[in-house]
Amino acid sequence: MVEKDQILKEKVGHSGIFDFGAFYKYAHDWFWDEGYGVIEEKYTEKVSGTGRNIFIEWEATKPISDYFKLQVKMKFFIDNLTDVEVEIDGEKKKMNKGIITIEIKGYIVKDAANKWEASAWLQFMRNFYNKYVIPARVESMEMKLMGDVQEFKDELKAYLELTGKR
Repeated sequence: MVEKDQILKEKVGHSGIFDFGAFYKYAHDWFWDEGYGVIEEKYTEKVSGTGRNIFIEWEATKPISDYFKLQVKMKFFIDNLTDVEVEIDGEKKKMNKGIITIEIKGYIVKDAANKWEASAWLQFMRNFYNKYVIPARVESMEMKLMGDVQEFKDELKAYLELTGKR
């Protein structure tokens, strides 16, 4: 069985003006540029009288080796999203206003190809390998994952702050 350990959980929130389409593309492109593959597992949109409520789930994965894979799961909650027109540098531009919250969870997946599951002996060897042979590599993977998630979180916060203050 594939071993998956949650390493960290982060949260980003913003209330105000932002460009939802550009934000969505920016977040997706960030993962693409870092070598992750992104799958949109769920997208729901509910329209109410005052605006739209959107829920999105993503899973981003990055294979590191035959044994390790980094996985980042995200949930985007966008509440009361409405279209607004703002003036930026003397030009009118269509933007969005609402509340956006992003939950980010980072995982390290060991034995991603499930090669060590074929017999009880291989399972024993996998446990021995994880506990005694590669703890330093596991720690290195944890640091890499934490760095990626923290950088992604900081980039999203900066993007939302920049677009909201223009």
